Amino acid sequence: MAYEVISSEQVFKGKVFSIERDSITLPDGRVAVRETVRHNGAAAMVAIDDDGKILFVRQYRHAAGKETLEIPAGTLEKGEEPYDCAIRELEEETGYKCQKMEFMFKFYSSIGFCSEVLHIYLATGLAKGQANPDDDEFIELERYTPEEAVKMIFSGEICDSKTIASVLAYKNIIDG
Repeated sequence: MAYEVISSEQVFKGKVFSIERDSITLPDGRVAVRETVRHNGAAAMVAIDDDGKILFVRQYRHAAGKETLEIPAGTLEKGEEPYDCAIRELEEETGYKCQKMEFMFKFYSSIGFCSEVLHIYLATGLAKGQANPDDDEFIELERYTPEEAVKMIFSGEICDSKTIASVLAYKNIIDG
């Protein structure tokens, strides 16, 4: 017997995500309840400037209760392709456009309870554009070498999962 959804109920609908409570059958025939955060997904990018430095955004994250250092990212709008989201978010958050945006990988942000898939890109050939952050975003742009960024991961200064995974993947690419 396969896992099967018997019933599904939306228990919360917010601006960024919703929560569903599902009753499912287990392989042994028992019924279990699973609660899932439903999210449209997101796109993020490792943006490399002409000096080989990675662009980061520092912004307040309420769930963490502090400012965090992250790669630029944003939630997919309804019907939006991840590539288009990455292009849009790069300029909105950093004020840069890119000549090349290459897909690197994708992953679930927290597969145990959340449907969010993050699509990670590599942005190169940066040129100054026009920053246009959301009304509630207060962003500071910072730049670090890949080596500095890796040290910041292991010192705990960079604590965001998408940023950690993306910086380490990029460092692996450039190190061969």
